[in-house]
Amino acid sequence: MRATKNAKAEVLPNSPASAKPEWLKKLTDGKYLMILVLPAVICLALFYYFPMYGLIIAFKDYKPFIGLLNSEWIGFDNFVRFFNYKYCWRIIKNTFLLATYNLLWNFPMPIIFALILNETKNMRFKKTVQTVSYMPHFYSTVVVVGLLTMLLSPNGGLLTRMFASIGIDASNVLYDSRWFRTLYIASGMWQSTGWSAIIYLAALTNVDPQLYEAATVDGAGKMRCLWNITLPSIAPTIITMLLLNMGSIFSVGFEKVFLLQTPSTYETSEVIATYTYMQGLRYTNYSYGAAVGLFNSIVCFILVIISNYISKTVSETSLW
Repeated sequence: MRATKNAKAEVLPNSPASAKPEWLKKLTDGKYLMILVLPAVICLALFYYFPMYGLIIAFKDYKPFIGLLNSEWIGFDNFVRFFNYKYCWRIIKNTFLLATYNLLWNFPMPIIFALILNETKNMRFKKTVQTVSYMPHFYSTVVVVGLLTMLLSPNGGLLTRMFASIGIDASNVLYDSRWFRTLYIASGMWQSTGWSAIIYLAALTNVDPQLYEAATVDGAGKMRCLWNITLPSIAPTIITMLLLNMGSIFSVGFEKVFLLQTPSTYETSEVIATYTYMQGLRYTNYSYGAAVGLFNSIVCFILVIISNYISKTVSETSLW
């Protein structure tokens, strides 16, 4: 049958007219993966990105009864108020010192723990230690602080009596500002070392055993293999975890600090997170509390950028 003039020309499957754009082709090919990731994307958008609109509260004199949009715009007055606060630099110093000491002590401990476990040949003992070390991670912060309070209670706490038996008075440890950082870091180390070591143990399983065999043939000992093979092999993992920790260096855990905090320890225990809570929720200074929290987030963001740049310059490992 002869085709009429108005009949549309048939488009061949491989002709340029039938070719899809590259981005549309990738979207079509990965449609099931897109559907799979869609709930996570919606969750991030709703609970992480959309609420960022509320950051403008830090630049307003927010009044709940007139709403966010109708509240008076005051610019950077809340930030100026924070920096003029007489204990401002003490709060910043406490946050920085607590976060820095926590990073210096609690970041290398999982690495050391993983290296020790990796050298253990008794598999039953190794699995037992791993299981026991993971358990504290699942204890809530309230439980951990409760255990500390019981063990260091002035009225017959277990650790208090143990120290007293060797002539050390530890009856006032919980209420002494000089001991606050030690308690915070030590309890965090006990709670997180085993769990944080998992990722390093996983990285150690990817180290080629032939490297150790070749090094042993050349006369290298355990320490030489550790420095020249093991640590360089897991260095990318260590750097990545360090960069991620740098992003939260100023985000000192609010719950534990708040629960351990007493009026007698404010000198070393008052940090940005607790101050934000007190001002924003307890005293209902919503705009002021939001401004202090935003300052904390900006500092963390800058630290991540700087750390990533240094890591990218010194080594080939970086977050982006």
